[in-house]
Amino acid sequence: MGFLQEFKTFAMKGNVVDMAVGIIIGAAFGKIVSSLVSDLLMPPLGLLLGGIDFTGFAITLKAAAGSAPAVTLNYGKFIQAAVDFVIVAFAIFSLIKVINAFREKQEAAPAAPPKQEVLLAEIRDILKEGK
Repeated sequence: MGFLQEFKTFAMKGNVVDMAVGIIIGAAFGKIVSSLVSDLLMPPLGLLLGGIDFTGFAITLKAAAGSAPAVTLNYGKFIQAAVDFVIVAFAIFSLIKVINAFREKQEAAPAAPPKQEVLLAEIRDILKEGK
């Protein structure tokens, strides 16, 4: 089998395609969560804390000199990323919790055994009692 044919077989496997779809949806979900945090959650939180914008928090390690920009430690952006992570983790946790609850409901109702098995179990029990 040629190299290109082998690559085509690999790339078209179900797992690879499923993973690609998951990555694309995950990237889109990440953008939604980032917008939720930066546009909806952080402004009221900053207002509660006195109009503070977390992304602007930084420590200047070296001031700008001439055409060289200042060297800063942007810990506000880190705080923003940490809040984004917590919200994404909570959203995924909630989604998995709902999926697991749905699965438990499906597994909780086992199918009734076939009529033949019930009849055979009754015959077995009668034979055990007859001994």
